[in-house]
Amino acid sequence: MGDRRDAPRRAALVFNPVKVRSASALRADVANQSARAGYREPLILETSVEDPGQGATRRALEAGASVVLVAGGDGTVRAVSEAMRGSGVPLAIVPSGTGNLLARNLRLPLDAPDPMVRAAFDGDTIDVDIGVATVTRVSGEQEAHAFVVMAGMGLDAAMIANTNPRMKKQLGWVAYVDGAARSLPASAPFRIAYQFEGRSLHSAKVHSVLFANCGALPAGIDLVPGARIDDGQLDVALIQPAGPFGWIGVWRKLWWDNSVLRRFRLGRRVVERTRNQSIRYLTGERIEAASPSPQPVELDGDEFGDAARIRCEIDRGGLRVAVPRGHALTAGRS
Repeated sequence: MGDRRDAPRRAALVFNPVKVRSASALRADVANQSARAGYREPLILETSVEDPGQGATRRALEAGASVVLVAGGDGTVRAVSEAMRGSGVPLAIVPSGTGNLLARNLRLPLDAPDPMVRAAFDGDTIDVDIGVATVTRVSGEQEAHAFVVMAGMGLDAAMIANTNPRMKKQLGWVAYVDGAARSLPASAPFRIAYQFEGRSLHSAKVHSVLFANCGALPAGIDLVPGARIDDGQLDVALIQPAGPFGWIGVWRKLWWDNSVLRRFRLGRRVVERTRNQSIRYLTGERIEAASPSPQPVELDGDEFGDAARIRCEIDRGGLRVAVPRGHALTAGRS
């Protein structure tokens, strides 16, 4: 990237025009904050169907942007983060769209864009982890993509593929209930072989396997309790409901055990003594999973087609993020 300390500073805004409600107001806010900070006129770059964000972000970095602001849905944030990975340039996540998953896991302000626009110019920066998924198709062709929250193989990806885009736009994450209703009747467990680097090979029958960089979802759901976005670890969840009533156990673990009881010391003791094996949790830095039958794959809520194999790993500290001054990354952080 070169040394830019003597060059005039410049911000870049990469935004998804479909997801941002008031693009003109956002552009004006970024321009005003740039002027107050003594920056040059900002670069304003829109995403498109052909370029969901990677190309625009690379152009911003090549133009010497000293901070990049992103506004859009979770897919836009994922695409921009992919291009920002390893650049050392701060990324400011302006809340937009329906999920705001990365911002939610970073405990960033979600109610209005202005706090994060200001943070891009006068906030602090932190280095957080970013995931990399290498997907192998049935043909043997491989693709590598970044993810900031989680990757999934199996039912969760099918659920996303079956979610009506119009409903998602109107209802947000509630629309995934419809996707789940469409996917569950045809859902069947499948066999996977999986192996963490340096460990033994294992086999399991699952409905879904999730590879999480962090685990908080909307509506207060804690998908992967204890997952942190700065620990260099990949948290893996094997979804294994036993029979039709096993899904009750899955929802109980997600809604009650993880998202309610684990918030209290006594509740954590109760969870530890409860035998609910509907979700198994594993932790490591790099894992590879394969299935004899191709399975759908999703990254941060976007479908990525069917794959025979997936390798996921964590790039520790690979993404620099702008946060408000004095911001605490996680609750109860030691």
